[in-house]
Amino acid sequence: MPADPTKSLAVLGGISVLFLMATDYEYGTHLRSRISPLITGVGPVEAAASTAAALGALVHAGKKPALLVTLGSAGSRNLEHAQIYQASRVSYRDMDCSPLGFEKGVTPFVDFPAEIAMPLQIPGIPAASISSGAKIVSGVAYDAIAADMVDMETFAVVRAGAHFGVPVISLRGISDGRRDLEKFEDWTEYLHIVDENLAKALDKLFAFAASGSLGAHMNGLK
Repeated sequence: MPADPTKSLAVLGGISVLFLMATDYEYGTHLRSRISPLITGVGPVEAAASTAAALGALVHAGKKPALLVTLGSAGSRNLEHAQIYQASRVSYRDMDCSPLGFEKGVTPFVDFPAEIAMPLQIPGIPAASISSGAKIVSGVAYDAIAADMVDMETFAVVRAGAHFGVPVISLRGISDGRRDLEKFEDWTEYLHIVDENLAKALDKLFAFAASGSLGAHMNGLK
């Protein structure tokens, strides 16, 4: 996390937004011309720790954001390769306390369902469900996952945001899933296209905010 998380804040249509990404590998030329995100690190633990620490620091400074926007890559066997989707529902595939009688995906003693709805949506961007976890999903591992796409950070950001009462938009570009992942380049090969398409998705968010519709939508969720 940067020493001063205020450097990762932006104001869209009067709304304070904190942008977050897992790694610089996903932060290409097109996104660099638009945002300066908080780089959280890879996986649910790093994302939760970085997001919560940044939000705590911002609250302490009197600069709590009204919205979190997490961006990056995702895997999917079925969605269109290199295209952008916004998460409509998010689940945590690593959580399984079913031997103790809890529903799979539910964290014990926390008042959240196995799948959390993400009602704040940007017009013109297709929506899909997402499953977050600490393990890379490839090949037949998709058979065990009901969600449309997989990543490693969205659930963590949503939970950290919920702790501070801040809603989340998650934008994901499909970087892999058509074939088994066997090497690092199988993930990075199309990230430059994902970067360009994520930037176009951000332009839709910027227009949505500038019109005043984003603020109205957020007020309607309160």
